[in-house]
Amino acid sequence: MCLGIPMQVMAVEAGHAQCVGRLGLRRVRTALVGEVMAGEWLLVFLDSAQERIAVERAREVDATLDLIEAVMQGEGGDGAAAFALPSAMSSEQLRALSGARPEVQDNSHDTTQGEIA
Repeated sequence: MCLGIPMQVMAVEAGHAQCVGRLGLRRVRTALVGEVMAGEWLLVFLDSAQERIAVERAREVDATLDLIEAVMQGEGGDGAAAFALPSAMSSEQLRALSGARPEVQDNSHDTTQGEIA
């Protein structure tokens, strides 16, 4: 399994960027995201930027990684996340998160009959 790490661009060079994040300072390939600018946030996998992300998304991913790290170190993992965890979402929210269509009730096969007087 490969985890994406949010990293902020500090300096740019041809085909690469110097980025900083939870792993410290890294030289990151930028071929998949194109030209980047200092201050932008990237989601980095194995020292390769895969996606540009907003600072809010970077915070969400870092918070999730903090929770995973805490559980791996034997801590309770009962800390509050800075975002809604899927386990706390309703069925409708999970469908929206996954991009699925809202559930529609099909009443075309209703076999109930009205009361007979």
